[in-house]
Amino acid sequence: MTFAIEMISQYGYYAVFGLLALGIIGLPVPDELLMLFIGYLSSIMVLNYSMSLLVSFMGAITGMLLSYTLGKTFGQPLIDKHGKWVGLTTKRVEKVKGWFARFGIWTLFFGYFIPGVRSMTSYISGITSMPFRKYLFITSLGSLAWVLIFVTIGYFLGASIKF
Repeated sequence: MTFAIEMISQYGYYAVFGLLALGIIGLPVPDELLMLFIGYLSSIMVLNYSMSLLVSFMGAITGMLLSYTLGKTFGQPLIDKHGKWVGLTTKRVEKVKGWFARFGIWTLFFGYFIPGVRSMTSYISGITSMPFRKYLFITSLGSLAWVLIFVTIGYFLGASIKF
C-alpha cells in the first residue's frame, strides 16, 4: 500500500487510474484499501470527489475490458494447452462454462465485491464468449456500484476523523 500512496502523491489521478486497472487485471494491488484511501483524500480536499469517482470508474472498466479481451483471445488456448497442469480438466472447464452461462450476469455484478473473484469474472466472460454489449453493461453497473460505495465510505470516514 505504501507504493500506491507514493504513486498517488506523485501522479494523482493518473496513478489512481493505472493502479485500479492493474488491480482489476489481477496484479497484487489492494483495490478496496486503495478506494477507501481515494475517498479519504477526497474528504481532505487533496483529490476532488467527483473526479475521483470518474477516474476510479474508468480505471476499473479499463481493467475489466483488458481482462475480457485477454480471456477471449488467449483463455481457451491457454486452458487447452496448460489447464491439465493446474487441475483444469475439460470436464471442469465445461462445468464452469455451464454455471457461468446460468449465473454469469450475477457473478459479474456481485463479483466486484469479492477480491479474487473480481479479476476472474472478466477472464471467464471472455473465455465463454459472453456477448460484449451484455458484458459491458453488467460490468459497468457493477463497477459503478463498487466505486461509489468504497470511495464514499472512505470519504465519510475521512471526514469524520479529526487530527
